[in-house]
Amino acid sequence: MGYARSQIILHWLVFVLIAAQFIGHEPIRAAFGVWMKGGESAFSPLVAGHVAGGMLVLVLALWRLGLRRKHGVPPLPAEEGPLGRALAHLTHGMLYVLLILMPVSGAVAWFGASQTAAYGHGLLRCGMLGFVALHIIGALYHQFVLKDDLMARMKRAP
Repeated sequence: MGYARSQIILHWLVFVLIAAQFIGHEPIRAAFGVWMKGGESAFSPLVAGHVAGGMLVLVLALWRLGLRRKHGVPPLPAEEGPLGRALAHLTHGMLYVLLILMPVSGAVAWFGASQTAAYGHGLLRCGMLGFVALHIIGALYHQFVLKDDLMARMKRAP
């Protein structure tokens, strides 16, 4: 059993969006700093893109959760031990939590001019980096150490 085609497409689309958000975060950070000091910044397509990208991540994450509920997920390999199972569930659960909290905290910071939300958004950013790294390390471990072809589930639908 593998993931449905829609789940695979959304996984990689969210991956690209998250990467773009991380790479292009500096313009919105700078604009927010100017705004918090009482200044005004000119319209920037990079800032608008970050805001729109964050909202799109939120929508796609909720869509992914709906698809997950509808289609389920493939089972973990039978030989996966209790620690591996717990780590997989923790990592995936935290990624979904962060995919929801990051756009929400970013929106509250930006639209509500909230320094507290901006600080929280920055902390969540660190958490996202950590859990994305853990997710990638786990996938690579399965691919190259365990050689169980786990990654094939996210490459093609059954």
